[in-house]
Amino acid sequence: MGYVADELVVAGTLGSAWANWDDGTAAYAAGDYRTAYRKWFPLADRGDAKAQYNLGVIHANGKGVPRNYDAAVKWYRKAAEFGHAGAQFGLGSCYFLGRGVPENHVTAYMWLLLAKSGGHKKAVKGLDIIEHKMSNVQVSEAKTLATAWREEHNS
Repeated sequence: MGYVADELVVAGTLGSAWANWDDGTAAYAAGDYRTAYRKWFPLADRGDAKAQYNLGVIHANGKGVPRNYDAAVKWYRKAAEFGHAGAQFGLGSCYFLGRGVPENHVTAYMWLLLAKSGGHKKAVKGLDIIEHKMSNVQVSEAKTLATAWREEHNS
């Protein structure tokens, strides 16, 4: 009996999360960014990398909230640490442009490398752009950091 009750609790929790995700996606598509934010925030707060990335995008673009690069970096970083390629690209872009964090080409390159390895198409162009602003030593350092990150995160 307890096993069935546990299954129902898990199913109810997942159903609620999926509903919030779907409601947030529908709201975002309709341009209702505030509702999307409200639906995705609880998911992001519980560690959902896709929701964290979406909150980063909302903050970076000022969709339904005032543009806030500090908040964008916070959410991108959380999702990037889970290996979300879009968030890794967003975080790398923030470091490249100095938005919400001090400009740092080595760190930017590292995150863009990780995004590229995760399949993010725009990361390839971003790497090409930033590499021309870096020394060979800096590129090597960024590659070493990316390798260490992959080893630490088993990816």
